[in-house]
Amino acid sequence: MTYKTAMLGALLLSSVFNCAHAKELNFGTQVQPELLTPVSTIMASPQQYVDKPITIKGTIVKVCTKRGCWMNIASDKRFETLRIKVKDGVMVFPVSAKGREAIATGTLQALKFNLERTREIKAYYAKEEGESFDPASVTEPMTMYQLVPTGVSILD
Repeated sequence: MTYKTAMLGALLLSSVFNCAHAKELNFGTQVQPELLTPVSTIMASPQQYVDKPITIKGTIVKVCTKRGCWMNIASDKRFETLRIKVKDGVMVFPVSAKGREAIATGTLQALKFNLERTREIKAYYAKEEGESFDPASVTEPMTMYQLVPTGVSILD
């Protein structure tokens, strides 16, 4: 096989994969666009949305690489995200979805952590980002919010 033939084959295979990959992916029940609320609105006063059905839409900026059990969706406000989280195996989000748009319907959940656990979580995130971390800098417990979805569509 010549180099030119091998390159042409690789290019064709890549094109086929990309076309197949661009297909819309649906998980769980159908999303409810009539419940669409901007992520920035939710995060401005999250307690108002806890345990209520909501729909969010945004670009997928991060996906769990181990089990595909969560995705972070970019807000309409810079540097703000909201995590979509399912129990392992309920829905498996592909890592290849990063950069695509998603719309998800579910219930907002508040995760309240004590001070010790807050420090552990912040230390973990700092390590993941290669940043230094001083546990003494954390003086208050935190609450994290995530969407527990009933339906997710990753758009093409």
